[in-house]
Amino acid sequence: MKSSLDEEVFFDKNGDTPASYDIMNWQLDMEGSNKFVKVGLFKNGKLFINESIIIWNGGQTQVPVSVCSESCTVGYRKASRQGQPACCFDCIQCSEGEVSNGTGMSDCIKCPEDQWPNSGREKCVTKTVEFLAYEDPLGSALTSGTAVLLLLNCFTCITFVKFRHTPVVRANNRKLSYILLFALTLCFLCALIFIGQPKNMTCILRQAMFGIIFTLCISCVLAKTIMVVIIFKATNPHSTLRNWLGYKLPSGIVFSGTLVQLVICIIWLVCFPPSLEHNMKTITGKILIECNDGSLFAFWCMLGYIGVLASVSLVVAFLARKLPNDFNEAKFICFSMLVFVSVWLSFIPAYLSTKGKYMVALEVFAILSSSAGLEICIFIPKCYIIIFRPDLNTRKATVNK
Repeated sequence: MKSSLDEEVFFDKNGDTPASYDIMNWQLDMEGSNKFVKVGLFKNGKLFINESIIIWNGGQTQVPVSVCSESCTVGYRKASRQGQPACCFDCIQCSEGEVSNGTGMSDCIKCPEDQWPNSGREKCVTKTVEFLAYEDPLGSALTSGTAVLLLLNCFTCITFVKFRHTPVVRANNRKLSYILLFALTLCFLCALIFIGQPKNMTCILRQAMFGIIFTLCISCVLAKTIMVVIIFKATNPHSTLRNWLGYKLPSGIVFSGTLVQLVICIIWLVCFPPSLEHNMKTITGKILIECNDGSLFAFWCMLGYIGVLASVSLVVAFLARKLPNDFNEAKFICFSMLVFVSVWLSFIPAYLSTKGKYMVALEVFAILSSSAGLEICIFIPKCYIIIFRPDLNTRKATVNK
């Protein structure tokens, strides 16, 4: 139908006329007068606006914002400004362990325990797993060092077995030398248990095996040192010390010395067994796969007992260092014990101040260096005489000295 102005008028099904509006913008012209400018149209349910001709309050052509701060981006959260409206805020980066994955967030989201924020703190990623692996440069270096020392020890064993009837090998109890060489082989192999991803079984055994094997080594060294002193003192035909010559005394020293450590380790493993642990708190953003020793007191008791045996061996060897050349092994034992004690005294403060794979690597290095000290100081001089100075490896040369 048409209106009185001869305009067509439409009605919808409900009898209402479809809305049609002009969108007007009240603007202030250069002369200071107000005028209405048509900037858009609403017709047939659709809105059409020409934003380029709209003038906002203050003569601005840009659309004003309803807040006094820009919206915070991902990785940040809003923090209200004291004494200002709620629309005014600062953007603060999420704290460690938290992320925000959207804009304008008021609070950050805490990551699960096994995850950590990425560099932008916009999403959680899985934490890096760390342990002393064979593929790690540090693990590879320690493994290579172990292999070299094992080869050196095998060469020494072959040399001593081949020349077992010569005076140099027979001096100061040949059987003790064999036991000590066997124990040093176990020491070098023991270092490999600390390298690689820890397992429940390796965690239970590695510290106990280390303690027992090293105690066997130091007990052999102590027995050799005591035998040096007894042999020298027993040169007098009327000396009662001659009754102690033979294999019973050194065997008893080795057995009893190792037995005490064995008892300590058994009590440790039964009462406070070590276990596998995934440590997520020590180093930020990393999961340390490591062994929980179960009882620090038991660990330091085990290490302290080795220290006591080494100290006794050092004192006895030092007092016997000036014995005649027939029995000058005491000097080499003294040097080896100095190296051993120095390594482990340096190990303690360094061990307490390191974390993760570096703590394990430090213990492996202490095992290898102290074992190498025993090998080099006690056996290499004898191997030198056997191979390069056979003229000194005779009964006649020994008697002449």
